[in-house]
Amino acid sequence: MKLLALETANEQCSVSIVDETQTLFFQCDERAKAQTQTILPMIDQGLNQLNVPVSDLTAIAFSRGPGSFSGVRINAAVTQALAWSNDLPVIPVSTLQALAQAAYREAGLTQVTAVLDARMQEVYMASFQLDGESIMQAVDEEKLLNYEQGVDYQKFTLIGSGSALIQANATEFQSVSASAQDIATIARQKVAQQEWVSAELALPVYLRDNAWKKIPEQGKA
Repeated sequence: MKLLALETANEQCSVSIVDETQTLFFQCDERAKAQTQTILPMIDQGLNQLNVPVSDLTAIAFSRGPGSFSGVRINAAVTQALAWSNDLPVIPVSTLQALAQAAYREAGLTQVTAVLDARMQEVYMASFQLDGESIMQAVDEEKLLNYEQGVDYQKFTLIGSGSALIQANATEFQSVSASAQDIATIARQKVAQQEWVSAELALPVYLRDNAWKKIPEQGKA
């Protein structure tokens, strides 16, 4: 099994290739909004370094959102194009779940409320708890909330870029950020169980239904 995992849903861009037990390739570019320039060269570098053609991959996993509109769109589009042209299944992974997985990887947290700044005085938010296979699983629904609603929706330790927006002193884990490593960790389990979908279902999740509109058109100017 070889799995390609992609993460561009936030500011950074990262690519990981894993097998059943280990990470074979990982690269991250933390420059803001550089995804369009770096994602394809990073994929090529990983595949060439391992001498693995795209067609030999078992599946492609990607961060499907919620997150940056352009970042989520890039991730879904690249995944869909690669999967469609090589007849590969895809594994959409929640950006919030990947953020929760990063909190376990980086800080050993087992119960978290993941919060991402959604701009316009709103946050993307959901809570997660570690299962018996060391995967963070959702305990409630992903939601787009204003700050006051977010206070009521919090269940566990706040993590992610929106933490301090919900609770002013919640800065300890504000810098936790998901990468393709976390997408791969979650997706590896799904590959083992063949929990995947076809390329045409590699769809982004925005939560904000009119995210494609300009801000004045959203009624939030």
